[in-house]
Amino acid sequence: MKRMPRILLVNKFYYPRGGDCICMINLEALLRRLGYEVAVYSMVYSQNLPSEMSGYFASEISFSDGLKNKTRAACRIFGLGDIKKSFKKILNDFRPDIVHFHNIHSYLSPVVVKLAKDYGCRTVWTLHDYKLLCPSYNCLCQGKICEACFTDRFQVFRRKCMKGSRIASALAYGEALWWNRKKLQRWVDTFVCPSSFMAQKMRACGYDYTKLSVICNFIEQDKLDFFHSTEINEGEKSGYYCYVGRLSEEKGVRMLLEVAVSLPFPLYIAGDGPLLNELQAKYSSGNVIFLGHLSSREIVRLVKHAQTMVVPSIWYENNPLSVIESLCMGTPVIGAEVGGIPELIREGDGMLFRMGDKEELASAIVSVMSKDNVDTQGIARRAQKRFSEERYWAELRNVYDL
Repeated sequence: MKRMPRILLVNKFYYPRGGDCICMINLEALLRRLGYEVAVYSMVYSQNLPSEMSGYFASEISFSDGLKNKTRAACRIFGLGDIKKSFKKILNDFRPDIVHFHNIHSYLSPVVVKLAKDYGCRTVWTLHDYKLLCPSYNCLCQGKICEACFTDRFQVFRRKCMKGSRIASALAYGEALWWNRKKLQRWVDTFVCPSSFMAQKMRACGYDYTKLSVICNFIEQDKLDFFHSTEINEGEKSGYYCYVGRLSEEKGVRMLLEVAVSLPFPLYIAGDGPLLNELQAKYSSGNVIFLGHLSSREIVRLVKHAQTMVVPSIWYENNPLSVIESLCMGTPVIGAEVGGIPELIREGDGMLFRMGDKEELASAIVSVMSKDNVDTQGIARRAQKRFSEERYWAELRNVYDL
């Protein structure tokens, strides 16, 4: 009987820290349910989930605690230090057939991709951000969309794009030169792009299109069951709209609030971030309510009862889980026409508006909020089919060449 392939998943953190971590953890659970032998490689970190493989993890590094630790962290960026030894050990002991990388820059290192390829593994890398194209990850410069580094990586240093720091930006520049496209294309069999937008940007920057595969993220069945456990009846929307996410400039929440104060509908803001205190002081009013950090169940109830959720981003969102989850709950989404957002919002699922356009955003909010009936069940049914585990696995299985 043929042995099931062994699959090693690699991400710099192993707890639900952000979208990249959540996607990898969900994939691990899916692969285990399908009967595959799965292992995880990450960095030692206090908040990590329990793992029988934690003894193999790369040692923890920090970019903020003293010169010695910063030097170790800088070495890690270029694949120096203990990471080669620990990754070779898990390769030799677990003997994977496939290694699937997620977010590995800085706290791990792309050196692990080379090691996996040298070992003879099939290598797959899901791109959760724009790090391979933009050394500072997010294609933003001084709050504006920027593609300067697509053709000249030195711009990250000249413009101090990494945390406004010349030293951090110099490291990012060196990292981009060292782990360049020529090397990465040689070591990676397939780059998985969660959005067509990401794939288009990769191809425009010279990546071989035959190595790019577009596979949208999925919602795991347990999460769908969780959504159903807080089911509401058709027509029970509560007359408010909401924003759920980080309160930071690139998310466009400042513009949303500028629009919201002139509209008669209640807006609930869930989340925290660097702008929380400023925005709360300026915009708290009768129709703008800041909820702060909410539990998962509280977020589900908030979104399911909302008339619509707004995603007003002013940066290249890739494949935001917030949009996918809202649609799977049956709540339409008003999204900025930027990045991968338009690929998720189809006719009947909400509305798009021109990024940064306050008038269009206000018009979209009024239009959706004024609807008497929302086809909650239809939105949820379509979304749950589009973003199902079955659809995702059928596409990823081809990439794995199984």
